[in-house]
Amino acid sequence: MTPLRRAPLALAAPALLAVAFLLLPLAGVLVQAPWGTLGERLTAPDVREALGLSLAVSGWALALSLLLGVPLAWVLARVDFPGKALLRVVVMLPMVLPPTVAGVALLQGFGRRGLLGGVLAGSFGVTLPFSTAGAVVAAAFVAMPFLVISLEGALAGLHPRYEETAASLGAGPLRAFLTVTVPMVGPGLVAGAALCWARALGEFGATITFAGNLPGTTQTLPLQVYLLLQNDPEGAVAVSLLLLVTAAAVLIALRGRWLGHAAVRETRPAPGGAENEEGPEAAGAPGAGRLRWGTGARLRRGMGARLRRGDGAPPGKGGGRGAEAGAARRGAGPGVTGPALGPDEGGDGAPDGRRGGAPASWPLSAAVRGATALDLDVPAGTTVAVVGPNGAGKSTLLRALLGLTPRAAATRLRLGGPELSGLPPHRRGIAWVPQDGALFPHLTALANTAYGLRARGVPRAAARVEAYRWLERLGVGALAHRRPGQLSGGQAQRVALARALAARPRLLLLDEPLAALDQTTRARVRHALRQHLAGFPGVSLIVTHDPVEAVSLADLVLVVEEGRLVQYAEPAEVARHPRSPWVARMLGRNAWPGTVRDGGLDTAGGARLVTAADPAPADGAAALAVVSPEAVSLHAARPSGSPRNVWPGTVRELAAYGARLRVLVAGGAGAPAEVVAEVTPAAAADLGLAEGAGVWVSVKATEITVVPL
Repeated sequence: MTPLRRAPLALAAPALLAVAFLLLPLAGVLVQAPWGTLGERLTAPDVREALGLSLAVSGWALALSLLLGVPLAWVLARVDFPGKALLRVVVMLPMVLPPTVAGVALLQGFGRRGLLGGVLAGSFGVTLPFSTAGAVVAAAFVAMPFLVISLEGALAGLHPRYEETAASLGAGPLRAFLTVTVPMVGPGLVAGAALCWARALGEFGATITFAGNLPGTTQTLPLQVYLLLQNDPEGAVAVSLLLLVTAAAVLIALRGRWLGHAAVRETRPAPGGAENEEGPEAAGAPGAGRLRWGTGARLRRGMGARLRRGDGAPPGKGGGRGAEAGAARRGAGPGVTGPALGPDEGGDGAPDGRRGGAPASWPLSAAVRGATALDLDVPAGTTVAVVGPNGAGKSTLLRALLGLTPRAAATRLRLGGPELSGLPPHRRGIAWVPQDGALFPHLTALANTAYGLRARGVPRAAARVEAYRWLERLGVGALAHRRPGQLSGGQAQRVALARALAARPRLLLLDEPLAALDQTTRARVRHALRQHLAGFPGVSLIVTHDPVEAVSLADLVLVVEEGRLVQYAEPAEVARHPRSPWVARMLGRNAWPGTVRDGGLDTAGGARLVTAADPAPADGAAALAVVSPEAVSLHAARPSGSPRNVWPGTVRELAAYGARLRVLVAGGAGAPAEVVAEVTPAAAADLGLAEGAGVWVSVKATEITVVPL
């Protein structure tokens, strides 16, 4: 519990005076109320008539405000357009206008001689001033801003990914708004509606100016108070007490939810659960120039296994492409099948995803232009890992394919059929799993998984049956009736994957699906993901910073930097010949870009490396020198002998790497800026390695791989 903080006297005294200033008038109403005759006065015929009219007017004003204000709040929160700030000022203006000025403005707009009033009276026979409808309009005019501002705050606090995920599952804008947005901002909507209704109930100035004070027609409770003050002051206090209690009850019920506070329900993974998850792991790569400790050897072992299986063919030249080859390559059992197709997906509803007896397949052909610009042609049944440094445009690529970003757009998009680039996101047949899964917190795991099927018109019962089957396939069927807040991170990610696959997509986009999981859970979910991607008949794009994920899940690796394609090849080829320093470092290698000169390479940092590449790139060609940490030797003194590349450096960092150590050495002038070496603990002790210690670095020319860029 936070300890109480004592306020300085200079602040406490004015604060107490402010409280007294606000409480004194309210206390006066309570003290001066005619408690003995209160019931009699509040049940008088004229008071009951005014009360009924007030409830009717405030109710209709609330309905009008909801009808017009909810869409307005959504536009203000979700759409950027010129003049938005000015529009927000217009919305808030009735809150600060003197009520009589608001009434005069209504007369000039909707009066008989107003801008619209004449048209309403002449063409439709509708006259608003001095009518009950006029009282409703006046109340809505001053009360609607309270609803709009409260709901806009709630919508601004709701991340758009929930609505975007709903669109990727096939929900149109209106369906997504009603089934996802409204339930998630429910507290903010209720708070705004309550404030709006309370303000409409207490409206006086605009009503008397625009609609008059006609008993039974426009004489609401506030106007009744005004009349009673002239003839029956105690009756005025009694009615005022009724309005005061009503307003106080509304504010107490809201409990600070105005302006969106506590108005958005987000997913919170439950602690503990079936899986051991101690905390999220950083999603980013080791960064530009930093090595991901502990991944290089595992990656190389994985690459070797793939090569031994014969998966080293370049793209488009065999190597086991297609859905069937992909399933066989990953060892998927016969029970792993693609999602069922409905008649609307071009299939016959067969559970194995076949079209007319032949396996359904949806190759990807796309051209993306904008902040990310590249062309993609991917065979059906292929999984592509999209890698690159932070800000490279990986997520932009996925969002462009979905049609969810103005920064880039798919100018060509085909999934084995007609052109889709002109269609809205919910009609493209592309499912998206964002990094946190974006499970709808107000729905159970089963309802989440069935959401895409329901959006495509599948009956509720059939959708729930198929959704449950997908949850069972991913090992979370027992959690079908839990809400996302009751799931662990790994469980939630499996539900998100089941939801995407159950929606029957033709293209599956996964944006760092395992980034927030700990190592143990990540391995389990990666295994489940690999099994189900093996049977997916379309293309899967997976954004990742983890080389282990790229090796274990992907058939191809797409390297993106600064929004442009750098390399597109099989993982084994990327590992052998990375065409980017970032990729080489992600794979656990040292890499220095430069220019080929006289049998060596002049790096961008001014260092000279002697190489033995055969054949060597032509002089003047841009190239990348790649060296594994095991090929870097460290010495206490300048070495003599065969090494052709020798320079002094300073130890900057030591990190454990299994049974060995990895040492980050910073070079001086005329040497590579940084190099990582791998040594045994015994060698580190003999060399006296410690941060700040001086060492000599040597690399044989034959250990340097030169990759043309």
